[in-house]
Formats: sequence, structure tokens, C-alpha cells
Amino acid sequence: MSITLNDYTGLQPAWCPDCGNFGILSALKKALVELDIPPYKLVIVSGIGQAGKLPHYLKCNTFNSLHGRALPVAEGIKIANRDLCVIAVGGDGDAYGEGGNHWLHAMRRNHDIIYMVHNNGVYALTRGQASPTSETGFISGTTPQGSPDPLQPLAIAVAAGASFVARGFAGDIDHLAGLIKLALQNRGFSLLDILQPCVSFNHINTYDWYYRRIYKLDNDGKYDPFNKTAAFEKAEQWGDHIPIGVIYLNKRKVFEDSFTALQGQSLIKKKHDVSKATRLIENAL
Repeated sequence: MSITLNDYTGLQPAWCPDCGNFGILSALKKALVELDIPPYKLVIVSGIGQAGKLPHYLKCNTFNSLHGRALPVAEGIKIANRDLCVIAVGGDGDAYGEGGNHWLHAMRRNHDIIYMVHNNGVYALTRGQASPTSETGFISGTTPQGSPDPLQPLAIAVAAGASFVARGFAGDIDHLAGLIKLALQNRGFSLLDILQPCVSFNHINTYDWYYRRIYKLDNDGKYDPFNKTAAFEKAEQWGDHIPIGVIYLNKRKVFEDSFTALQGQSLIKKKHDVSKATRLIENAL
């Protein structure tokens, strides 16, 4: 029996009206249904923040981690059960601020998970402080004289060797759903940075602001995402012209393929010899 949108219907969202997170939720459900992924095979690990509420509004397996700590949990789940589709979600502060160290090493090791980052350029849950991706000069309670230049997460992801780097926009659900489907079909670490307008606390990067600036790389026909030099150029492009789509593709060995114990059956299905662990513990004492 085919999966339907109703199969993924969770609690009623409590986000602000017109929040960009609604578009992300709709795009994710659309992608999951179109790929016919059943809810019992999906795990979403979240951090803290408005983005971290997303799995509450879906019907799936969920783990709420600490602020910035979604990736270690997601990695552990995928290592234990390779048969699951594992997605980590977080905001730009959660992912690139508190969790920046985990993010860097997850990309370096190329874990077979997806990281969907709701990038609204502000700490929305705590009422509008500047985040790592806030615009230069952004005024907030923590930056009364203006925020410094923003982090360039896509350029960092390209440099770190992530196998899939893309940018979506919450205001274009169909296009975003297509990117999520590509990320779900990719093996290796997939970063999907999603431009998500915050209607309550970020009055710079509004829907209209993005509509006037974004353009789709897949409409070009000439862009090669395997070209690392070109990927850096697109990853750093911001301001009057902002590319969305697949920025970089890097086919390389996946972390889970590096260990004999993780081959074949999922780790949770294999028989374990407790005596070996007991000996290790005894020898360490």
C-alpha cells in the first residue's frame, strides 16, 4: 500500500503564522510520500529551537537531543541500524553555532545521514538574538552595534568534503521537496541548508527579499556540481544573487562502509558475544 500525506500527519504546529518552517514541513512530507518511505523506517533527530519542533508535527520515530547535539545521536542511530532513513534537523544557531564542531566532523567522516538546517539568520526561539548566519550589521539584543560578517556554511561544507551540499528555499515547496528527495537518495553526508524566513524576528531576510534574489542552478543547464572550484564560487555567492539547488556533489567512501562489523545485516540484528565486552572491561580495571 502506498504511503500518503495522512500517514505522516502529526500534532498541530505551534509556529508563528507564515513561518518558513511550514514550507519545510510540507516539502519534507511531500518528498517522503513521493519516495514511498514508510514512517516506521524514518528517524528524525532534532536539537533545540523552532526547527527542533519539526518532528513533533510528523508521525515518525523521533529523538530530541540537546542544543547542537543532534548529529552524534543521528550518527549512532545510523551505525546501529543502517536500514533506517536518518535525518537530523536544526536551526542555523543549533547547527552552525552550538553544534559546529559535530557538523564539521560528521562531514569529514561522511556519515550516511541527512542534515536539514532551517537557516533563518536569527535565534528565533529565544526571541531574536543574532546567529552565525545573521546579515552583516544585524542589530539585536546581543549585537547592539551590529553583527559581524556571517558564516558561509555551504563553502565550509564543500571544503569539509560533504558528499551532497544543497540550498533550498522554504518559499518554493516543490523545488525544496525535489532537493530533499535527492538528499534522501544520496549515500553519505547530505547538507541541505534551507533559507527560512522568520516573520517575527528577522525583518531583513523576508520572503520578498529572497524572491528578488534567488535563482535556481538547475535552470542553468551548464552548472557542474562535481566541479569543486565552481561549487566554492556558488557557495559564497550572496547579496543580489543567491543560488538555490545542488551546490556540490562529492562521491567518496561512506563512514559506515569502513568497518567490517557494519557490513551485511544491520548491527542491531547481529548476534553479540557479551563475554568479549566483559573481558575488555575487566582488562581496563
